[in-house]
Amino acid sequence: MFLEILSYVGIVVGFVFLMLSIASGLYYISELVEDHTEPTKRFLRRLIFGIIAVLILLWLVDGFSFKLTAFAVFSHWVYLQNLHKFPYVELTSPIFLASFVLVVANHFLWFNHFHNPYIPPLEVRLRPEYVPPRIPTFVEVCSFFGLLVWFIPFALFVSLSANENLLPHHIESETGKEKKKNNGLAKVVVAKFREYIYAISRKLGYELDPHYGQIV
Repeated sequence: MFLEILSYVGIVVGFVFLMLSIASGLYYISELVEDHTEPTKRFLRRLIFGIIAVLILLWLVDGFSFKLTAFAVFSHWVYLQNLHKFPYVELTSPIFLASFVLVVANHFLWFNHFHNPYIPPLEVRLRPEYVPPRIPTFVEVCSFFGLLVWFIPFALFVSLSANENLLPHHIESETGKEKKKNNGLAKVVVAKFREYIYAISRKLGYELDPHYGQIV
């Protein structure tokens, strides 16, 4: 019994450490992207075209659904439009909102495609020349989702910065003029999540924020 309780505690602790690791990684990558904006933009553009080419090859060679492939290619074309004002993005812009909807739609459409593969009628399967379709393995499905469905949206989420009109942060430049600072979406989300954790711990009587109460 105690071993079972210990296993549940281990799962919770492991999950917390996993979330903290992901948050730290997102924050670090966002900082890295802010210092290399133009190379990141070129990399994302080439990556989107590369993924579109892979999707077309999967349709031509492996017989993937034409409708789903066309939808995925269209989705990546929409993702590409976010790079016009890179790294800034309007959180309420039609392109950004459409990208969010397309990410969710792509996930569920492809999940349904792999979860419910097409099975020919019985009379077709009984024919001597019938060759059963190849069912993708779990690793192949995970690789498809990770590289062709989630990778570009995740990369955009880490790379894009909230529009300076929505989240104004200013720093003084050497000439005395105001210069606007990038506010990475990942950094904003991680900061909000961190503040939420600090607030909960504070209510429980623990102070996790090492800078709490300090005057900056």
